[in-house]
Amino acid sequence: MTIEQAQQAVDLWIKEHGVRYFNELTNMAMLTEEVGEVARIIARRYGEQSEKESDKDKDLGEELADVLFVLLCIANQTGIDLTQALENNLLKKTKRDNQRHKLNDKLL
Repeated sequence: MTIEQAQQAVDLWIKEHGVRYFNELTNMAMLTEEVGEVARIIARRYGEQSEKESDKDKDLGEELADVLFVLLCIANQTGIDLTQALENNLLKKTKRDNQRHKLNDKLL
């Protein structure tokens, strides 16, 4: 699935099942909540915090997909073509950071 197809699929799902998009502020709050759930899994599974028994069955992929879904909603409702935005972002990073990471002693 391309990013464009994902944006279209989310838009169709909203129209068929979600009634309408939540407003942008609500979606921003939901995005923050979903990122927090990802952070909790990462901190406990890969970081130094111990994982609670109730967290061991949490699916990181599912939580990342929740983040992506809300992000796609925000892009759709604000008229952002994420394919173009990502392509522009990669060009910007390539120009700006062409040698930066290769010259970073902390990464060697």
